[in-house]
Amino acid sequence: MLITVRGDVELVARAGHLFDGVTREFVCAARDLATWAQPRAREAVARRVAAAPGRVEVRKLLSPAALAGEEARSHLRRLAAAGTQVRISSRPFPYETIVIDRTYAITAGEAVAGAREYTVTDEPSLVGGVCSLLDGVWEAAKELGAYLGTDRPHLDDAERAVLRTLSLGHTDEAAARRLGLSVRTYRRRVAALLATLDAETRFQAGRRAGELGLTT
Repeated sequence: MLITVRGDVELVARAGHLFDGVTREFVCAARDLATWAQPRAREAVARRVAAAPGRVEVRKLLSPAALAGEEARSHLRRLAAAGTQVRISSRPFPYETIVIDRTYAITAGEAVAGAREYTVTDEPSLVGGVCSLLDGVWEAAKELGAYLGTDRPHLDDAERAVLRTLSLGHTDEAAARRLGLSVRTYRRRVAALLATLDAETRFQAGRRAGELGLTT
């Protein structure tokens, strides 16, 4: 089987029964929490896990972008506390994918005219290839708690103030005045902030801060 469907509604209509059929393993890989947001799919997996506790392994592999908001981080912490394995990968992964029992793979394509295309397959060679790629990224990824605990830098009040000025797009002169600093001192603090966030540019610093869920 190899089918392509367009949009969430058609995906659930054509492949929704697969979520109800999970018996051993459910793996979800996504850049953020929006790609696989279909309530029916989530509810189906939750029912299966509740019906067979300890028998269905649920794993979520996400990029740091999934941690951009406190609500998302809280949601993932709750999932982890309930037994879902959650890992964060700084490496890009090839597909936003759901794999069910290593038998079915559903991959998400880019959105076209507001609707995403999804490919659903049970071809062993295709599913096996997807699983191999995801397994490699999974092994290199960090557990949610470890990622938040060790890879998320701590910013003090002064650093957060500088980060806020960057997000607002102030010139260095205006930002320095706002913070009561000389332009030279402000630029030195910006450079230090970039180093803390492992960013080469101010734009990258803002994006990195968003990915790590550092509030401004």
